[in-house]
Amino acid sequence: MSGSERVLRIEGLRACVGDVEILNGIDLEVRPGEVHAVMGPNGSGKSTLSHVLMGRPGYTVTGGTATIDGVDLLGLATWERAQAGLFLCLQHPTEVPGVSLDALLAEAARAGGRDVVAVHDALRTEAGRLGIDERFLDRPLNVDLSGGEKKRNETLQLGALGARYAVLDEIDSGLDVDALATVSRRIQEATDEDGLGVLAITHFSRLLEVLEPDRVHVLAHGTIAASGGPELVDRLEAEGYGGVLGDAAADEPETSVGLPHAADFGEDPFADPLA
Repeated sequence: MSGSERVLRIEGLRACVGDVEILNGIDLEVRPGEVHAVMGPNGSGKSTLSHVLMGRPGYTVTGGTATIDGVDLLGLATWERAQAGLFLCLQHPTEVPGVSLDALLAEAARAGGRDVVAVHDALRTEAGRLGIDERFLDRPLNVDLSGGEKKRNETLQLGALGARYAVLDEIDSGLDVDALATVSRRIQEATDEDGLGVLAITHFSRLLEVLEPDRVHVLAHGTIAASGGPELVDRLEAEGYGGVLGDAAADEPETSVGLPHAADFGEDPFADPLA
C-alpha cells in the first residue's frame, strides 16, 4: 500500500478487556468524504471500537491493524493519533475547569506545529456556523453546559482543528431536534467541502436523516454482521436488529466485564456507561 493513500483502514481488529474479547475482527475502510454509520445492539462493541481507535487505556489489541493514510495508528500515543488527523467526538464530553476552549485549541495547534492565529480564526468561523456565542470560547471548557451545548463544542473543535477523520461516538445522544440538525448538518458540510471521513456510531436513525451515510454497518458480538447502503437503516427501523440479524442480535452487554479505567490520568475522559 502506498503511504500517500488517503484512507482510514481497519483490518481484522480484535481487542479485549482483561480476558474478555470484545472486538472479534473488524474490517472497515473510510475514505475522504465518506460517511460510514455503525449501528448495533447494546454491548455489540460500538463504543469499544471508538476507544480502541483513539487509544483509550485499558484495552488490549490482540490482532489486526488500523492505519490512517498509511500510518500505523495503533503504534501511536493518543495525542499522536490526534495529530495524525483522527478526532473522537466523545459520547460524554469532559468538563475541564480552568481551561478555555480557545486556550485548548491554541495548545493543540502549537503541539502540531500549526499556525495558532489560523486556528484561532477558524474557531470563530466555526462558532458562527454552529450558532455558538463567542463568549463561550473563553469560558472553562464544557463547564455548566447542557448536553447539547457540549456536543456543539465537540463539533466546533472538530471543524477548527481540520481533522481528516472523525469518529462520532453517539454524538446524537442528549441532543434536541434543533441541536441535532445543526451538528449533523455541519459535519455533512465538512464531508462535502473538506473531504472529512466520518465513522458515525449511533443507535438512532434520526442522525442519519441529515448526515447521509454512504455505508451502514451493523455490529453484533464484536464483528460486523451486516453491511449495506442507506436502505439498511430503513430495514432496521422496520424489522429491528432481530429481523435483520436473527440470533446474532442477542445483547451481550460489554458492561458485564467492566469498562477499563486510566488511573494515571485522573477522571477518564473516555468514560461512558454503555457501549
